[in-house]
Amino acid sequence: MKLIMQFLKPHWKLLGLTIILMIVDVTGALVISTFAAEMLNLGTSGAAIEVLLDTGIKMAAASLISSICAILGGYTCAALSAQVGKDMRMALYEKSLKLSIYDFRHFGTASITTRTVSDVTTIQYALTSFIQMVLPVPVIFVVALTLAFRLDTEMGCILLAVVAVVFALAMLIMKSAAPLFKRLQKLLDRMTTILLENITGVRVVRAFNNEAREEKRMGEAFSSYADTSIRANRRFANLDGLSFLFINFFVVMVYWLSGGRISAGKLQIGDITAVIGYAMMVLFFLMMAQMVILTMPRALECRQRVRTVLEHTPEIQDLVSEDGQLQESAGQEVLAFKDVSFRFADAEEDTLSHLEFVCKRGETTAIIGGTGSGKSTIASLILRFHDVSAGSVCLNGCDVRRMTQHQLRDHLAYVQQKAWLFSGTIRENLAYSNKNAADEELMHAADVAQAGEIIRSLPEGLDSFVAQGGTNFSGGQKQRLSIARALVKKAGFIYI
Repeated sequence: MKLIMQFLKPHWKLLGLTIILMIVDVTGALVISTFAAEMLNLGTSGAAIEVLLDTGIKMAAASLISSICAILGGYTCAALSAQVGKDMRMALYEKSLKLSIYDFRHFGTASITTRTVSDVTTIQYALTSFIQMVLPVPVIFVVALTLAFRLDTEMGCILLAVVAVVFALAMLIMKSAAPLFKRLQKLLDRMTTILLENITGVRVVRAFNNEAREEKRMGEAFSSYADTSIRANRRFANLDGLSFLFINFFVVMVYWLSGGRISAGKLQIGDITAVIGYAMMVLFFLMMAQMVILTMPRALECRQRVRTVLEHTPEIQDLVSEDGQLQESAGQEVLAFKDVSFRFADAEEDTLSHLEFVCKRGETTAIIGGTGSGKSTIASLILRFHDVSAGSVCLNGCDVRRMTQHQLRDHLAYVQQKAWLFSGTIRENLAYSNKNAADEELMHAADVAQAGEIIRSLPEGLDSFVAQGGTNFSGGQKQRLSIARALVKKAGFIYI
């Protein structure tokens, strides 16, 4: 609940207004039943038409006010849920930007995506349902019982007993459903992971004729999710049946007892309709609340998954503030690895051991080695995607750990091994590292990277469309455009 309150706090005015509108709405709906009973009693007792008309006007006014509050309450509740969802997704996104490669491996890219999209949507739905269906229950319960006891003590006691039994059943069923909803979220992560693997790796699957194997794996994931979902939904079916049973039992009890009490002069005919109206509304909202409460275990599991990401301490931490500025080195030495050793958290031995080398100004440094020798790891250490296990990496004489990540990366340009382009235009991709770069600068960088002719050969030039990941360009073209993007930054150090 603490996490939800954290995101609700900035919107407390909207929350307060929603609750007020909800209280007026449900109270007005109960008052309508009271006025209806009063009109029936007046009609059977032969009251004047003026009296009936006056009560009817009051009933219409209560109905109008209740309807307006219901409409406005639905709007404010939807707006509140949308704001909370937006803030939560932004928080997850901003947190993901601070996660290291190891952190992403810990959570899984598919899981991060699911938590940001699906889990937050589940929380939004639960929040809306809770405000509209669960929060009104205590208000309705108190007001309805007060009105029922005012009419007749026995009727009030029966209503209280039935509501208590249905509520107890809901709590028991929710407790049994909680593990199932927790499992559903894990299975959803599993489905997303397999689906992403099959979509992004479709060429590999086809190349090795493994379509049947992947179909079986995907089918097993879908079946596990479906089976668990069916088991969870059975709880809803059982609860619905039991709730209707108790509602009908209450109606029978009211009719059975009311005959004698009317004969004794303790009840009027209109009072029976009022009590049944109170009961129907209380039990309707209670049933709706039960359905919402049954989904709460899933929402609580989603909340926990979101909180796990937001409260996760990133592997890479800034030890200094942005106030300090990196001093430019007057010498030739730009980058230095000093007795660097590095081991992945889950590895048994070092990937790099006692590595020492220097990159000097005006020189191009090439790192050559076989697959798995640690070339990409060296780039990760320079950019602080990982921190060294021992030794130090120095940029312009300063240990990179004594700099903020923003300061460090402001001096570096990077072309990763697997070239990546963003959806949009070539201009937007080249200017990604320097949004103020003019077209002349972009084309100059493209020419240096031997990508100029690629751009000029396209009908729209720099405005040519780029698909997600640059899939409408060949591997070599993507690599050249990525190098041009790095050159546009005009950084002091470029790693390719």
